[in-house]
Amino acid sequence: MTPPAPPAGPEPGTSTGAGPEPATGPHAPPGSQPAPGPRAPAVTGTDALRAALPTLRAAGIADPGRDARLLLAHATGTPPDRLTLHLPDPVPPAALARFHAAIAARAARQPVSQIIGHRDFWGLRFTVTPDVLDPRPETEALVQAALQRPFARMLDLGTGSGCVLLACLHGMPAAAGTGTDTSAPALAVAAANAARLGLAPRARFVLSDWFAQISGRYDLITSNPPYIAADEMPGLAPEVLLHEPHAALTPGGDGLAAYRAIALGAPARLLPGGRLILEIGPAQAAAVTALLARAGLPGAQTLQDLDGRDRVVMVTKTA
Repeated sequence: MTPPAPPAGPEPGTSTGAGPEPATGPHAPPGSQPAPGPRAPAVTGTDALRAALPTLRAAGIADPGRDARLLLAHATGTPPDRLTLHLPDPVPPAALARFHAAIAARAARQPVSQIIGHRDFWGLRFTVTPDVLDPRPETEALVQAALQRPFARMLDLGTGSGCVLLACLHGMPAAAGTGTDTSAPALAVAAANAARLGLAPRARFVLSDWFAQISGRYDLITSNPPYIAADEMPGLAPEVLLHEPHAALTPGGDGLAAYRAIALGAPARLLPGGRLILEIGPAQAAAVTALLARAGLPGAQTLQDLDGRDRVVMVTKTA
């Protein structure tokens, strides 16, 4: 009698387990792919801020909470005054990447205004780049003094971002003005600010070393010139020393060279009764007043900023 045949073994390449293996790969039937692993939890705005603060503190940032919030608002496109409402929300990956880059730049002591590209000054928004000084709150004392009296023709020497000229023109709707600078990139920033603020028809910009390319006479001349002495430069904050244009910060030497040039040229460019208004360093009032008097502009007065420091010298041409 012929013995029964042994059970057939598995075909080559098939499973020897108790059940069939699920099919996988691009040709697998629907629903047969392996389940994905758990996703990483979403990063909320609160999480992003919490993670950024130690980095900014370690870099010596004076107000890390404020700066981190401004940078997160910028990265997410959220109005800063609405950010708190959105902190529980997940931050999209692209926005989170922008935020991380912004925090790294701030930790390298780049000013917030340069990172986000603008600064508010006198209630107006100004584009800011590394080619111009960051408009500072204390400079608003100069604008306040300028707007105390009407003027028709204004000259702003060393205009930079155009913040002084354009704030004054905004507050004096019938006036026109000229801004000068030795930096063509700075003048481009100023012209763009004028266009964005709707002031381009009343503002023009001239590449000029103080009065060199200027003709005509004005009833208002303003300037926030470079006035930091050479030996004071190393003591500046890294945001200023490393990221702002040195030519707009210091003329070298004792810091008074710009005032000497302005005092020499201003009498010929001021109309009778016209005013010259200059921002100064807190310890420079006496020296600048003496320079103006020797140039034929006596009787200057000194004005203080909101912190009570000498900040503006103003003189009127009497004849």
